[in-house]
Amino acid sequence: MSYIEFDKTQLVNLNYSLTKELLRANRSGAFACTTIINCNTRKYHGLLIVRQPQLDDDYHVLLSSVDETVTQHNASFHLGIHKYPGKYYPGGHKYLEDFTTDPIPKLTYRVGGVVLTREHILVTGENRILLRYTLVDAHSPTLLRLNPFLAFRGRHSLSHANTFLDKKYNIIQNGVSLCLYEGYDTIYMQVSKKTEFIPAPDWYYNIEYIEEKARGYEYLEDLYVPGYFEVPIKKGESIILSASTSLINPKRLSAEFKQEVERRPPRNSFRNCLRNSAQQFITEYNGKTEIIAGYPWFGAWGRDTFIALPGLTLSQDDPKTFKAAIDSILPTLRNGLFPNMGLGEAAQYNSADAPLWFIWAMQQYAQYTQKPKALWKEYAPAIQAILYAYRNGTSYNIAMHDNALIFAGEPGYALTWMDAVVDGVAVTPRIGMPVEINALWYNAVCFALEMAKASGDKAFIAEWQDLPPRIAQNFMDNFWDESKGYLADFTNGIFRDWSVRPNQIIAVSLPYSPVAAEYRRQSIIDRVRKDLLTPRGLRTLSPQSIGYEGTYAGNVQQRDNAYHQGTVWVWLLGHFAEAYLRLHGKSGIHSIETLVRDFESDLLEHGIGTISEIYDGDPPHNAGGAISQAWSIAELLRTIKLLETYKNA
Repeated sequence: MSYIEFDKTQLVNLNYSLTKELLRANRSGAFACTTIINCNTRKYHGLLIVRQPQLDDDYHVLLSSVDETVTQHNASFHLGIHKYPGKYYPGGHKYLEDFTTDPIPKLTYRVGGVVLTREHILVTGENRILLRYTLVDAHSPTLLRLNPFLAFRGRHSLSHANTFLDKKYNIIQNGVSLCLYEGYDTIYMQVSKKTEFIPAPDWYYNIEYIEEKARGYEYLEDLYVPGYFEVPIKKGESIILSASTSLINPKRLSAEFKQEVERRPPRNSFRNCLRNSAQQFITEYNGKTEIIAGYPWFGAWGRDTFIALPGLTLSQDDPKTFKAAIDSILPTLRNGLFPNMGLGEAAQYNSADAPLWFIWAMQQYAQYTQKPKALWKEYAPAIQAILYAYRNGTSYNIAMHDNALIFAGEPGYALTWMDAVVDGVAVTPRIGMPVEINALWYNAVCFALEMAKASGDKAFIAEWQDLPPRIAQNFMDNFWDESKGYLADFTNGIFRDWSVRPNQIIAVSLPYSPVAAEYRRQSIIDRVRKDLLTPRGLRTLSPQSIGYEGTYAGNVQQRDNAYHQGTVWVWLLGHFAEAYLRLHGKSGIHSIETLVRDFESDLLEHGIGTISEIYDGDPPHNAGGAISQAWSIAELLRTIKLLETYKNA
């Protein structure tokens, strides 16, 4: 029995199965995403979604889906399924018997005496997906027909029937090649067995994406089907369909499929599922190692990269990938800031915390490698550039004030990780001195001094050694209230926001904390645990606060208004766990283990075998946002590693 499995009763229940989504990605950055029954419910779903650097360097859906038809005795059974207004057609889900994921996704169909399985796998390092069909059982001659549905459009947009689509195709070995629009990569579709391609060009109109409809976006798409492959298949035989941006010798497909399966680590436990998911965020593209923030719609973002990188790599004993990712993003450092998102001239440097998270990530790397001199020698210029920029001032009013604390912010911008903006207005603006920014600032200066001392950098030590005590003292004076027993979320020097938010937990989780007194750390942790802790992470706002939103749903404005106003984020759990274990030691292991273990059931929800971006603040804490999020996976893995460290201490 597979660790993750769904049976017929679950698969045929569309209210159940359409909420279960499946993601697979490879190191080249290609990914496939759909529901477990292969009915696309988002514009972000597709079987071959790849970057198109010659267009915009973003992801584009080339192959949306493939519909299968099984024919025996002139009777045809259609296994595909699409949502059209008012109906699902052709309704092939009713033939499904079983779905498993170990080592790769496999669906089993039963049509009378025919038992057919469908598996898919992305080839490592290529823009290629392989679909393998195996006729497990049959009692008479069987014909398999494969209809490819093509989109050729950006992942954030939709395709509509038009007259300028290029319908020409070229016959290639065991298949065809097409390029629907100028500028796109050609797609090569080839079958492992000699086959016939029957041209039957047609548009399929008004395919409906129910998740986009619920999210308030355009949700109807027209997809182009150029024709179909038709091939006889015998009992016990496997036939592979390859869809790729490059040609392949069809004779290699069976061996390549087998080789790829053998390369896959098992998904036979909770931790192995997390490890597999972690690998899917790491891409090697255009000579750079990048971390994708989340699937299926995020890109490689600065803040997310630094927060996720230690958990994705160091917790998996992979310092080489950590360093490759750091070295890839380091050239983008400008005026002491890293881009929050975007590329080249379109890069947005509006993140006040990303550079400080970079230093935190380097701190994790230093702890792992235990080579402070080598680290300081190589990365001191970048670390010092950030510290000087923050001390002397940089963009968006990011600067150290006379009290040694960091001020950041301009109207209309949200510079912290709570970055939702609706109609040009930040939902949680936090203009002033945010608590986690200043905790990270204190930690960054202390870590830099630690590295400088280990390396004998007397000039840096002399210039910076008097700053940490000032930061710590003014941090407590500005953020702590003895009667309240917790930290303000931000202050502008006059006003202090006493909303109970999770940002304060970072102030007591960092290796260097400005909160020295143990009873104060205990008080902060207790308040966060009481108001914010859920089985899925930390709420972004206490339910007792005005403005609390307990569900993340509705159109884009409604969702953005809830994004950091009560919605639960998994990644914060890592910092809660670290703060809790640092305070309680081995006696805290059981509580944190329970929190981590509770996520195991979530592998069967939303993103199958992975962890989602966010969850509702209100029970039962339904999953939302991206179906697989880098820092969610990363912080769970880092927490597991922390637990092992405390157990072995």
